[in-house]
Amino acid sequence: MQMSDTRQIAVPPSAVYAALLDPDMLQKCVPGAQDVTGSVEDGYEATVVQKVGPVKATFKGQVTLSDLVPDQSLTITGEGKGGAAGFAKGGAEVRLSAKDGGTELSYDVEAKVGGKLAQLGSRIIDGFAKKMADQFFNNLQESLEGPTEDTAENDATEGPAKKGWFGRSKD
Repeated sequence: MQMSDTRQIAVPPSAVYAALLDPDMLQKCVPGAQDVTGSVEDGYEATVVQKVGPVKATFKGQVTLSDLVPDQSLTITGEGKGGAAGFAKGGAEVRLSAKDGGTELSYDVEAKVGGKLAQLGSRIIDGFAKKMADQFFNNLQESLEGPTEDTAENDATEGPAKKGWFGRSKD
């Protein structure tokens, strides 16, 4: 499964790059992350709880950062085992460039699964992987920029902004 995307973040590339190397920021941004420990040099250990279709699992795994070019690019590679649920592994090539007073972040992600997870079918897995990547980069952007009005109203859902319970929208 492969996917690519680009997004604009309203902070300089150095701030985005530093955030991608910070284990506390990674824990904040990875959906379902329970624990992220380690360092850039030694790699990170992570515990992530996720539900993919009917399968809920706790994945324990390793994350390594490589091809580090400060404030420009890096490669994130990870592999996790979820016991009977199977395994997930993948990587992302992330590129940063200064644009419009902020950072243009582009990424190419490749993911593979095995075990029970692989039996769910590619449509479910592909949708889940896209959702995870989108959530990660949305969380990163929100952590760096602060929540946007659109994000607050959407409550992290996709689609157009939604009105509140009483039909009011923020002005």
